[in-house]
Amino acid sequence: MSRLDSFIRRLLAQRDILNAIAEDVRRLEGDVLELGLGNGRTYDHLRELLPAKRIVAFDRDERRDQVSRPDDADMVVGEIQATIAPYLNGKAALVHADIGTGHPDRDAVTLTWLPDTMAKALATGGIAVSGLPLDHAAFTPFPQPDGVPEGRYFLYRRL
Repeated sequence: MSRLDSFIRRLLAQRDILNAIAEDVRRLEGDVLELGLGNGRTYDHLRELLPAKRIVAFDRDERRDQVSRPDDADMVVGEIQATIAPYLNGKAALVHADIGTGHPDRDAVTLTWLPDTMAKALATGGIAVSGLPLDHAAFTPFPQPDGVPEGRYFLYRRL
């Protein structure tokens, strides 16, 4: 599969999952944490899906000229592994992480801290959505929406 086709499949899976869980997330107490703002496409989609939720975005780089960017109060800049510490309070309704690189060695390093970080941030019953698999005892797999290929994107409920 070409890198373009893989990218398209990843974004379709991401969108389909976020659309499928939106009603569930609306019913949950807590904020939404977007790990990896990037160019803000997913953040913008989350704003449309969850207009009543506070969405806090994290990224290692500042992008002030970006169209889809939260207000300064909801934008956390720096290495996510460090800057997320104040949010590891078990209160988030949804944590979405699209911070995989496609390089197995780099992603392996991210996976040393990401699953535990997401588990600590989420409230009981909260939802974790990730481009990387999250192997953690606090997570149970959540059913994928129809049409999302197994292993393309990952969805979990916090026990």
